[in-house]
Amino acid sequence: MTAQASNLPLAHISVEELAERLAAGDRLQLIDVREPEELAIASLDSFHSLPLSQFAQWSGQVQTQFDPHAETVVMCHHGVRSAQMCHWLLNQGFTHVKNLTGGIDAYSTAVDPAVPRY
Repeated sequence: MTAQASNLPLAHISVEELAERLAAGDRLQLIDVREPEELAIASLDSFHSLPLSQFAQWSGQVQTQFDPHAETVVMCHHGVRSAQMCHWLLNQGFTHVKNLTGGIDAYSTAVDPAVPRY
C-alpha cells in the first residue's frame, strides 16, 4: 500500500460511539485491516477482513466490494494501520470514511472486556 497522503482531514469515531451505533443497528460498512493471526486472537462481528499485507490481492476489488459513498469505519489494533487505509480509501473516492480511535485494543478496554487484548 502506498502511503500517499490525502489533503482531506481524517474523520474519527470513538469505540463508544461505534458500540452505540452497532447496538442501534445503524448501517455501517466495517473494515478490519489487521492480519489473520491477529483476527484469530480478537475480532468483532460484521467487520470485513482486508489485511494490509494482502493489499495486492484485494485492492483491485475494493470499488466493487464496497460502496464508496456508505459510511465506512476502519479498524486495526491501535489505529495507525487503519488511518493509512482511511487515507487510501479517500484517495480511491470513498466519501464517508472514519478511523476507529484506539482500534480493537480500545474497544476491548472501554466497551467489551470479553474481547481479548494482545
